Amino acid sequence: MAKKNHKPGNGKPKDFTDKILKILARNSNKAFNHKQIAAILEVDDTKSRNEIIRDLKILASTKKIIESEPGKYLVKAVSQDYYEGTIDMTSRKTAFFICPEFEEDVFIPTNNLNRALDKDRVQVYVYNRRKGKRPEGEVVEILERAKTQFVGVIDIQKNFAFVSTANPKMYTDIFIPKDKIGEAQQGEVVLVEIEDWPKRADSPFGSVVKVLGKPGEHDTEIHAILAEYGLPYDFPIEVEVYAQKLDTSIQQSEIEKRRDMRKTLTFTIDPRDAKDFDDALSFKKLDNGNFEIGIHIADVSHYVEEGTILDDEAYNRATSVYLVDRVVPMLPEVLSNFACSLRPHEEKYTFSAVFELDDKATLVNQWFGRTVTYSDQRFAYEEAQHIIETKQSAIPQEISLTGEAYEAPKDVTEAVLKLDDLAKIMRRKRLADGAISFDKVEVKFKLNEEDEPVGVYFKEAKDSNHLIEEFMLLANKKVAEFIGKQKKTFVYRIHDEPNEDKLIGLQGVISKFGYSIDFRSKKHISQSINKLLSDVQGKKEQNMVDTLAIRSMSKAKYSVHNVGHYGLAFDYYSHFTSPIRRYPDVMAHRLLQYYIDGGKSVSEEVYEEKCEHSSKMEYLATSAERDSVKYMQVKYMADHQDQDFLGVISGVTEWGIYVEIVDNKCEGMCRIREIKDDYYTFDEKQYALVGAVSHNTIQLGDEVYVKVKNADLVKKQLDFHFLGKKDDYEAQKAKADQESAAKSKKKSPKPKVDGDN
Repeated sequence: MAKKNHKPGNGKPKDFTDKILKILARNSNKAFNHKQIAAILEVDDTKSRNEIIRDLKILASTKKIIESEPGKYLVKAVSQDYYEGTIDMTSRKTAFFICPEFEEDVFIPTNNLNRALDKDRVQVYVYNRRKGKRPEGEVVEILERAKTQFVGVIDIQKNFAFVSTANPKMYTDIFIPKDKIGEAQQGEVVLVEIEDWPKRADSPFGSVVKVLGKPGEHDTEIHAILAEYGLPYDFPIEVEVYAQKLDTSIQQSEIEKRRDMRKTLTFTIDPRDAKDFDDALSFKKLDNGNFEIGIHIADVSHYVEEGTILDDEAYNRATSVYLVDRVVPMLPEVLSNFACSLRPHEEKYTFSAVFELDDKATLVNQWFGRTVTYSDQRFAYEEAQHIIETKQSAIPQEISLTGEAYEAPKDVTEAVLKLDDLAKIMRRKRLADGAISFDKVEVKFKLNEEDEPVGVYFKEAKDSNHLIEEFMLLANKKVAEFIGKQKKTFVYRIHDEPNEDKLIGLQGVISKFGYSIDFRSKKHISQSINKLLSDVQGKKEQNMVDTLAIRSMSKAKYSVHNVGHYGLAFDYYSHFTSPIRRYPDVMAHRLLQYYIDGGKSVSEEVYEEKCEHSSKMEYLATSAERDSVKYMQVKYMADHQDQDFLGVISGVTEWGIYVEIVDNKCEGMCRIREIKDDYYTFDEKQYALVGAVSHNTIQLGDEVYVKVKNADLVKKQLDFHFLGKKDDYEAQKAKADQESAAKSKKKSPKPKVDGDN
């Protein structure tokens, strides 16, 4: 019998392999037969059922699934196609799966997310692993939610409500049943908790936890930033009560247990608006010509004892949060601003690192332990800088902390100048050893009494900042080295070498401006990055290059596993000098004292968990701080919508360009469709938009003029009108000014002459 002729592809058997694996993976504890799988796949023809039976047998024979009983199949408990990792959402409702076993992140299409949200820990089935194709995957199980609380604006209907967030990575609204709306009013900003996500529901179900206020109001938006990252803005009453009851007086019995350094010249140098002074320097010239320099740190661990509710609260917070208009402290004010603050003319309990240095800043001797100190003087950075620059004791009125001109004590002035000399030697040596100098310009806002931004200024590190920095680095380094060489568990601040791919990406950007990175060795890389950071000083591209260089680095974190600190070029490094605002420093103090007292090495596992928590909280605090700056930038620019600004293109994407304004470092977007003089497309290799007709390029680093189009306080987002590239805009403006002047001249009345009526 002759075979029937078929059109190409018509009789080709279907491959149900991937679909079968997904079904079994989603229901890993349940066995399925071919009929149940066919029902789920909604196929009822005999041919398809036979193909499902065939694929089930093939999968079982290759041991990808298990035939648990005749005709019933289970997914194999551990399969080579199933991986655990983290979801990284994009703003387009798709995601990438990040897993250390894949060099390339795995793409997750929207319909394969299966309710996973950004940063969730998930199990993913990975398919499409053919050579030359990006692997794709499907979320089969959510192992751990990264967060369940979200901030958004509530839209109340008759019998329910929805909360929509401003977070571009949160791809769904949250459904709120009527009985869980609470006190929220239409349009208010609320904090909601996701409680359930039913299988057939498009949105998760939640309840209102807290009403934050009306959108756009200052306190609402600041509290919303903190709530978005799960950060508190006040202390539980029981913690405040506990802190208030602490005995913060200086007792003779405690002094006798410590090294008494109250008679050694001691002073602090801090920002002029600082309220907590957690470090001080002491200075003494020794008979042998060397110098005894003490780095004295507030002895927070004396007051914050392990196992107390105060310690639990400090650990949970792990860090103070520095927003534009306020500080959310790690410790209650009675400690952070008073008992543990090394205020002038007060005795304090301190934990100290005392070093003997010679005139060339060579370390001769060191001592660590608990002390009692007395601060003779408080300086602002500006006052110390004035002494360093003038070599004089006279402090002028305009920079004086007291508001009046005064003469600094002679011994303090001499100490500041000698410490500056030693710090400069240490800094030169550190940079020569391969340390990277990130002196990034910091944007600060001048705020009025209502916390409205009325001006912008830039904070740059000067010699007085570097003086303090070098001695704090010395203390942190030597404490870590002292314990590290004993091979005992300790809390290190580690910074791994940069990822070469990121450095190659940085090279691609900076080459547009004529800079380069030397890849010959680790030392050459750090030296060329330092040269880059020095070369861009004062240039239009400085802030952009500084930011990109920082992003190319690995992220510093806390760990008991020491790999050194690449950025500082130290083999050992810890955080010891800021226990008022960082919990890892409190742990470092406790461990240092414990080991000084002869204690055996503590559990690595316990302290690594504490390190991971501290690193996570640091990341959240930094994100909140960044958001508060963005919010204030948007607020500031909202009052300057009529002004044209010169900016530098800081990013180019297929949807538009990011522009950073030169005068205030505020960054916003010009969408590609808004650039009207041509039809532009994105050229990834050139980091540019290219005009289809004119072939005009708008690329990274170009100077352009923009104007505020929209300032969205809730989304913390600026949109700009694109006015033109600098030369074109200025030429057009000059021409327009000339034409305007000419018209004005024509219109002006002729001067009257005698005899005219």
